[in-house]
Amino acid sequence: MSEALRAPQQDRSRVTRQKLLAAAVESLSEVGYAATTVSVVAARAGVSRGAAQHHFPTRADLFAAAVEYMTEVRLAEIREQASSLPDGEGRTAAIVGMLADVYTGPLFRAALHLWVAASTEEPLRKQIVRLEAHVGRQAHRTLLDVLDVSERTPGVRETVQGVLDMARGLGLADLLTDDSARRRGVVRQWSHILDQALTAR
Repeated sequence: MSEALRAPQQDRSRVTRQKLLAAAVESLSEVGYAATTVSVVAARAGVSRGAAQHHFPTRADLFAAAVEYMTEVRLAEIREQASSLPDGEGRTAAIVGMLADVYTGPLFRAALHLWVAASTEEPLRKQIVRLEAHVGRQAHRTLLDVLDVSERTPGVRETVQGVLDMARGLGLADLLTDDSARRRGVVRQWSHILDQALTAR
């Protein structure tokens, strides 16, 4: 096959893959793990089941790739948005607020459904344990970068990890009821704690 023909085919393949990944996250978030089959995801993405299985041989492969891909997209968005924020007062709060939005959005809800399913399904558990380690490192690195701090500074690593754990906790609190009013106060306080920790470095 010539390069001229191969490039459009690769583009179509990439688009199909991205549609499947986005559809998987949406379905997991909206209807949960049990109801999110490969057929359901394929239908949402507007592709055949065969095309879905061509890209992702197993259901676990599809779900792990979906959460990993969407996490990378969301973290890239945080980096981009943070780059336009002015230095000084309010910057840290804006960054922590963006992080909280990720953990209270559909991506976290989808991941949570996977965690619960993985606790009883060994093949999925192996995928999710690996994924969580990777996603955790990516989130930690992104927060360090947008805050422009080094984890080699004493206390910074633990404080940044505490903010990530806080954001995950906010996601859990928001799962069953709208927790936005309380969340604003928590984000404000943690931003203050983070600013103090970074200023003291």
